Amino acid sequence: MRRLRQLAERTPAGRERYVDLLRALAITMVVLGHWAVTVIGYDRAGRPTGHSALGDLPWAWPLTWVAQVMPVFFLVGGYANAASLTARRSRGGDATGWLVDRSARLVRPTTALLVVLAIGAAVARLRGADATEIRTVVWFATIPLWFLVAYLIVVPLTPPMYALHRRFGLVVPLVLVGLVALGDLGRLLGPAGLAAGNYLFGWLAVHQLGFAWYDTRSPDTPRRRRLPTSRRAGAVLLAVGLVALVLLTIVGPYPVAMLNVPGQRLDNAAPPSLALLAVATAQLGLILLLQASARRWLRRTGPWQAVIAVNSVVLTVFLWHLTAAVLLVGLLDALGALPTPRVGSPAWWAWRVPWLLALAAVLAALVAVFGPIEARSRRHAPAGPAPPAEGDDRLAGGRHGGPADSARTVPAAAGGGHPLRTGLAVAGYAGVIAGLLLNSLTRKSAPEPLGLPAPALVAYLAGAGVLRLLRSGWGSRG
Repeated sequence: MRRLRQLAERTPAGRERYVDLLRALAITMVVLGHWAVTVIGYDRAGRPTGHSALGDLPWAWPLTWVAQVMPVFFLVGGYANAASLTARRSRGGDATGWLVDRSARLVRPTTALLVVLAIGAAVARLRGADATEIRTVVWFATIPLWFLVAYLIVVPLTPPMYALHRRFGLVVPLVLVGLVALGDLGRLLGPAGLAAGNYLFGWLAVHQLGFAWYDTRSPDTPRRRRLPTSRRAGAVLLAVGLVALVLLTIVGPYPVAMLNVPGQRLDNAAPPSLALLAVATAQLGLILLLQASARRWLRRTGPWQAVIAVNSVVLTVFLWHLTAAVLLVGLLDALGALPTPRVGSPAWWAWRVPWLLALAAVLAALVAVFGPIEARSRRHAPAGPAPPAEGDDRLAGGRHGGPADSARTVPAAAGGGHPLRTGLAVAGYAGVIAGLLLNSLTRKSAPEPLGLPAPALVAYLAGAGVLRLLRSGWGSRG
């Protein structure tokens, strides 16, 4: 508490605390949402299994318009990435150094998860566990990596996309929305392969809006680059988003649910659809409507300390929350005390509260063990001139929730813009992304003794290793 109090007291007056609150709320909603809709049962072989309750609760589908908060992640990520990249360049740094610095906050906590899962899988295999069962457990635990893959692709694209934003402003996300619409036509009318680009175009569109939000800080920024942030603009965006959402889902061909529901023709989030972008528009409008009240509330010490506390371990919470569910189910099954009530029954609803509390306890233990890895990814960077605090990216395992830690960055001189270093940074990100993507695309019933496909693990660790070497200063000269 003393540390949190110190960080809160040292927060600069100009810090955009609302961005931090949105990130903390979004993470919390993802965790609680995944836990709340989980249905636990037994398969024909008597093994615990799980699936989403949404398929059995169609009345809850409109609730996913609020529960699907990935757009908030990318909106806040765009704001934070624009702020930190701008701060880096203002100190004479370059995009390559920024990417290398960013990789620590993303990769270190992720590496810890993958290594622990691989070791656990190897131990289970040596004890005679079936390789298919091992893969199923690890597949479930690594579901959050689907989202991290998308973000890891967007981060290295930030420098060129921010350059486009500075040149063309809000035209860029409009073009990206058009590309998403083209992809949706492919999904609806064929060929379906046209929609593959939506994984990139959809999230980039929201990320670009984060740039435009950041640019509202300066009154000298051209209007074409600034996001309208008045209450009137918020009301318009909320209304337009909701009307478009109703037309696209209730009237049009898109599913009402913004999360995956087995049996639906389309998945609005994989890849992002026009309906999901309508949700993003409505959510942005609501965010703008609430910003004045939220900023006043965040001036209070207690709420701001709570936001700092969540953001200090935010990536760890995100990465490990389904592992907590795996561990709890395994423990209750071993004790013969795993409840499996029918979805929607009074017993199932009554089980939600103790289920969430038990999961929170398990996750708290995991965060206590692995949270320091996320903290060290910030503290070990050499000290440099302090950038604006908003450059802190909590989703990406960014700096500690207070301004003191946000001052610790890799010096701009480290590595410069040497072509070799730039190429290695890109290769490192590519290896990490390829490894995570290959794992996500591998079916959950594949016989994988390590839980993760060997090529995926090799690609990821190779990419992470290259980025680690670059952070140590290797490749900075000639």
